[in-house]
Amino acid sequence: MKGKVLGNVGLRMSRADNVVTAINDVDAGTAIEYNGDEIELRESVPFGHKIALAKLRPGDEVLKYGEIIGQATEHIEPGEWVHTHNCKSTRGRGDIEDETEET
Repeated sequence: MKGKVLGNVGLRMSRADNVVTAINDVDAGTAIEYNGDEIELRESVPFGHKIALAKLRPGDEVLKYGEIIGQATEHIEPGEWVHTHNCKSTRGRGDIEDETEET
């Protein structure tokens, strides 16, 4: 399997990722071991959804697969569910100008 499973809870595909993907439905209070610490889930997270490993502020990039997949729209604490209520997708969005393109 590519990536690394943290605490039997979430799959982290790249060392650059600031989220993991839940490998099962995960209950609030479950702990993820990360960088020698434990992150306690602040809420239940459904299978396949993202869990924050780091504090994110509005506008911060959400990294998964070692790539930017979205942007935080509000403050997100480690252990929180990252989804459409606090993150907007930036992948495959034709309505967002690619800042790397030359004009």
